[in-house]
Amino acid sequence: MMKTIIIIVLMSMMTTSIMAKSKFLEQKKKFDVIIFNKISSQKRQTSLSQPKNFANRGMSFEKMINESNNYYLSRGLAVIHKKPTPIQIVKVDYPHRSRAKIVEAYFRQASTTDYSGVYKGHYIDFEAKETKQKCAIPMKNFHPHQIQHMEQVLAQQGICFVLLHFSSQQETYLLPAIDLIRFYHQDKGQKSMPLGYIQEYGYLVKQGAFPQIPYLDIIKEHLLGGKQDE
Repeated sequence: MMKTIIIIVLMSMMTTSIMAKSKFLEQKKKFDVIIFNKISSQKRQTSLSQPKNFANRGMSFEKMINESNNYYLSRGLAVIHKKPTPIQIVKVDYPHRSRAKIVEAYFRQASTTDYSGVYKGHYIDFEAKETKQKCAIPMKNFHPHQIQHMEQVLAQQGICFVLLHFSSQQETYLLPAIDLIRFYHQDKGQKSMPLGYIQEYGYLVKQGAFPQIPYLDIIKEHLLGGKQDE
């Protein structure tokens, strides 16, 4: 009789323990669902409140310009390409039959600017520079032969400018070549050009999706006086 009672008590205790554990797991599951929903809601609110920055996708400034030029070309708006670098290959190794490796080369001539092309009958020529500095861009990045080339383009009434990208702020400015040249000749490019000067004489290029660097909008509105039709 006593043995039977003990067995009944043990079974009752086990049943109570199982029920308590089941209830605990059920409550924990409900709690986890509440926490998950709260976190998901916060993420959605954060995503909606933060503006999309199409420039901040790990894409280099040069690639953004190239993609913008491809967009202009595909839409028949302009034909603008990156200039090839003029190099002379001296020595090539072939570590594999299907692969060649240039081991010695030199520049055949000094390069001028990065990009050139045509937009609605106007010759376009520009240089692109990027800096991590927040308040200025080093003028040592511009060489005398580049300044001379820009002067020659302006003398032929071409549209010449520089695109200056401040990567830390993700801001891009279009500065007309005439303003770059004027600042350069102050001391032959020995000092940096302050951001204030760029903002005073240049134009902020608001980055977008298509194209990412819509610099033709600045050319049309400011350098051509808004006279060109789309």
